[in-house]
Amino acid sequence: MLRKIITIDREKCNGCGACAAACHEGAIEMINGKATLVREDYCDGLGDCLPVCPTNAIRFEEREAPAYNEAAVMEAKQKKHTAPACHCPGTQSRLLSQSEAPIRPAAPVASRLMQWPCQLRLVPVHAPYFENADLLIAADCAAYAYGGFHQDFMRDRITLIGCPKLDPVDYAEKLTEILRTGGVKSVTVARMEVPCCGGIEHAVKRALAACGREIPLQVVTVTTDGKILK
Repeated sequence: MLRKIITIDREKCNGCGACAAACHEGAIEMINGKATLVREDYCDGLGDCLPVCPTNAIRFEEREAPAYNEAAVMEAKQKKHTAPACHCPGTQSRLLSQSEAPIRPAAPVASRLMQWPCQLRLVPVHAPYFENADLLIAADCAAYAYGGFHQDFMRDRITLIGCPKLDPVDYAEKLTEILRTGGVKSVTVARMEVPCCGGIEHAVKRALAACGREIPLQVVTVTTDGKILK
């Protein structure tokens, strides 16, 4: 039948997962770090997902599609009534088991933060510390998951942090300007393993492609239990 249904622009999608959380029918899931309409018959055409998308990657179109199947949606909800409301793996609760490390209050770990502000949304585009800098662009959670974050990642780098799931912006435009004009020598991305964190990696790659400069990139992925994925 011909009806109104959503379509998702995968190029614009930053992988934040907000649309999957907003879709109460379960029509959208995160696949390979991108929002995907997995069941056309689950899409009711009301568009709860549209206003939450920070990059305007979702729009309506009128085309041939299966009719909305409310009975199937209700049945799927019943089967998943114990699952988290959000379909993003990054929001699933789990208890982590960490090995005990010796506590040495007499030898505190020194901060390696080299500048302020460090939040990506707040940092000035033309800040002088970008000149000739090695830049670290990190997901908020990475520093909490990985115990040696200051020493292994932040040391001797200018650090910018952000969360593509919670920040209602697309970082790519601001990062493009920073990389184009700031004299940055290298970029390291420290992201979490959860799919929604792919948004920060995609934004950096788009900025590097658009900035007009050849800048080396390293991407490091941290697991939720504090390991580095090889």
